[in-house]
Amino acid sequence: MFGRLLSSLLGPEPEPLPAPEARLALAALLVRLARADESYTDPERARIDRVLATRYDVSPFEAARLRAEAEVLESEAPDTVRFTRALKDAVPHEDRMSLMEALWSVALADDDRDPREDAMIRVTADLLGINDRDRAIARQTVEKRRK
Repeated sequence: MFGRLLSSLLGPEPEPLPAPEARLALAALLVRLARADESYTDPERARIDRVLATRYDVSPFEAARLRAEAEVLESEAPDTVRFTRALKDAVPHEDRMSLMEALWSVALADDDRDPREDAMIRVTADLLGINDRDRAIARQTVEKRRK
């Protein structure tokens, strides 16, 4: 699956991803975000696992396995721009706000709002077709849930 996903990401135009690859792509994007500040913490790993378990209705064990695969993929994947564009094709527009909320929940999991994570979320939101207002609403939604 890694090879197929990487080859679709490396091509001149990313191809739409089938469901299993889309899951892995989202997981890898969450890992990339968590690693953006060069501090990949246990709370961030746990948050990624919870996001994956909830979003895909899988067991905690399955979510952790998916995250572990995503950690490998993320280290081998091309730039975030191609990665996000490929994911955009796989996720309907109406579900993209939930992607933003997932990204914010990972970024805020370690109680440190890092400028590198903010920058990555800004770029990702733009590539997903999410405007600044909706990106801010997603962040506020996550912050309210954390209180």
